[in-house]
This record gives sequence, C-alpha cells and structure tokens, in this order.
Amino acid sequence: MLAISLLFTVILGLVIGVLLYLTSSRQLLHMPIVYSVLSIVVNILRSVPFIILMIAVMPLTKEIAGTTIGVAGTIPPLVIGAAPFFGRLVETALREVDRGIIEAAQAMGASKWDIVRRVLLRESRPGLLAAIVVTAITLVSYTAMAGVVGGGGLGDLAIRYGYQRFQTEVMFVTVVMLIILVQILQMIGDWLVGRISRK
Repeated sequence: MLAISLLFTVILGLVIGVLLYLTSSRQLLHMPIVYSVLSIVVNILRSVPFIILMIAVMPLTKEIAGTTIGVAGTIPPLVIGAAPFFGRLVETALREVDRGIIEAAQAMGASKWDIVRRVLLRESRPGLLAAIVVTAITLVSYTAMAGVVGGGGLGDLAIRYGYQRFQTEVMFVTVVMLIILVQILQMIGDWLVGRISRK
C-alpha cells in the first residue's frame, strides 16, 4: 500500500510541483492564472483532513479501482491526499536552485525542457529526496488512518483488534511497528540525501 501509493504520489506530485514552479512569478512559463488555479486546488486538497478526503472521493475511487476497500481501494485517496503535499515540497525544492545556474543555461541556448530536466531537477536532488522521505512518512500515517474505513494494513489491525476488542497489547504493537517503520524510512532517507549532497 505504501510503496505503490508513494510511487504514484511522486510521479503526480513531481508534475504538480514543476508546474507550480514554472508558472509562478518570474519563472520560465510565467502564467499567473494557471498558477493561481493550480495553487488553489493544491491548497484545498492539502487542507482537507485525510479521513474526510477518503470518504469524499469514494465514488471516484470506485471508478478508478473498482472497489473502496482493501489496498486497491485505498491507493487512489492516498495519492489524491499526498500528491498536492508532495507537489508543494517539490516547488519549494526547485525554488532553492540558484537563479544564476538557470540564467547560465538560458544563455547557452538550453530549451525549457532541458532546463527543467538537466538543471532544475538535477540541482534540487537533495531537496527532492528529502521531500520524498517526508511524504513517505506522511503516507505511513495516512495508511494507518485508512484502516478506519476498511483500508487494511496496520490501522485496520489497531482498530479491529486493539480498539474494538479492547486488546491493548495489539494497539501497543501496531504503534511500535509504525514508529519503527518511520525510523527506518527516515534513516534511509537521511543516508541517501547525505550521499547525493556529497556528489
């Protein structure tokens, strides 16, 4: 559930983030209307609590996945909830790229696509990787919440056995497993960011 939703979140969020950056003020594709509309949509999706978003998009989830429960029924709302969040992080990472490098690439005749691919994405790799780690950790909490509405996973285990059957030890074990998972993701992410930053 986490791996598949993270993959689609990174793909969709990267597109959203690049578009937000390119269409913002003083950038390569300066389009105030496109930026404003996209920014509003991103802000709306980011402001809706995930548990409410999951219920609200159930008809769309049914159309996409054919079900609203289990892993398949959880992935569409996870991506819808996390992609705008990741998109904003991508936009922030791209803003950290030195303006002089972009201007130098333009002066050498690089196309806009080349600037995005060879300058922006390459120069912002540490920030983008850190954003992926933050998003993965956010998705861990989202997947746990998905258990409330039949999404499966650790959240389902905690609700069904730990809460509804008053098995405190099951609740404790699921919390410990979530903490361990987050720690592992953060350690791997920090190690990868460190390696990329040294290159």
